[in-house]
Amino acid sequence: MTQTRYDSDDGQVRQSDTTTEAVAARSCPECDGRVVEHEDRGEATCAECGLVLDEDAIDRGPEWRSFEDGDRDGKSRVGAPTTELMHDRGLSTNIGWRDADAYGETLSARKRARMQRLRTWDERFRAKDAQERNLKQAFGEIDRMASALDLSEPVRETAGALYRRAVEAELLPGRSIEGMATASLYAATRQHGAPRRVTEFADVSRVRKKRVQRAYRYLKQELGLAIEPEDPTRYVPQFASSLDVSDEAERLARELLDVAKREGAHSGKSPAGLAAAAIYAAANLTNEKLTQAAVSSVADVSRVTIRDRYQELLDVYAAREE
Repeated sequence: MTQTRYDSDDGQVRQSDTTTEAVAARSCPECDGRVVEHEDRGEATCAECGLVLDEDAIDRGPEWRSFEDGDRDGKSRVGAPTTELMHDRGLSTNIGWRDADAYGETLSARKRARMQRLRTWDERFRAKDAQERNLKQAFGEIDRMASALDLSEPVRETAGALYRRAVEAELLPGRSIEGMATASLYAATRQHGAPRRVTEFADVSRVRKKRVQRAYRYLKQELGLAIEPEDPTRYVPQFASSLDVSDEAERLARELLDVAKREGAHSGKSPAGLAAAAIYAAANLTNEKLTQAAVSSVADVSRVTIRDRYQELLDVYAAREE
């Protein structure tokens, strides 16, 4: 195999045989035999004449052996991976909260007071300016709300990255930390294709629904986020599980929504409202007992909206059958 090489001295392009060079580098200088690596002894010897080419090689592997899958994680020397949910991405160290020494013995009162002062100063040094304190507070809010909504770790990481971008773009002046943090988390769920209703975020946040919507629109516009419109079928599994409807009803609800999307009947309408109406319509078509009040309570959609969308979905579905 040849490789093209550019010579900067005279500007000429020359060919070099990389395969020959690689073989020569791993051949015995005495007999041109094959070189064998012995990792257990830290040596490199010739397989033909036995000449030792290298010895006392540095072993870059771990000094321990693992016999089970769980041992490798427990004996690993590396720390936690970097994360977007910490203002310093988890690269700094912190002093533990236990008032005990390396042997597990309880510290004296004087040493406990000293350790407490060290923890205080360590906390101050970790967030040394207003921007880092802002990030620290916002990431705490994102983690709290994500835990309350049972959101996945990738969604939390994306929310942290979006909020950090907003801070770096100086989008925070004049807006509350809680509002932008909630908007970042809402945008992250949309990007990962796992949408939740805005009312769910407003329930666990410290800001009202309108402020969350306003902050989300501002964040999306300023950061140029490419977020596709919500698909109403993504709400169907969530509503179906909460209402305990049958698999047949869930399948029929998806079919009703697919027909509505093909006919363009979903344009300009709330995805959650369409999903709730589809669940209600499918339950009626499969002779399951499901009230509008129950669907309204789970989907957080008014009964008027459910009735209107229910009739529209049935009309579009019936027109297709004809």
